[in-house]
Amino acid sequence: MTDPRPPASKPPARKPVAGGAPLALSLIVGAVVGAPYGQPSIGLLIGLGVGVAIGLLIWWRDRAR
Repeated sequence: MTDPRPPASKPPARKPVAGGAPLALSLIVGAVVGAPYGQPSIGLLIGLGVGVAIGLLIWWRDRAR
């Protein structure tokens, strides 16, 4: 005979927040802002740094939840 009680349910799994979009956008914006100054590669690197920082902040905030 089967057990009539429903199985114990797990708490709902929370979904992590993605930080990839700010990283991609900051790369594009960095290159576009650097281009008029003749330095798109430096703008790209600055955008990369800013995007990584934003991504880490999003990860850190989501981890604390």
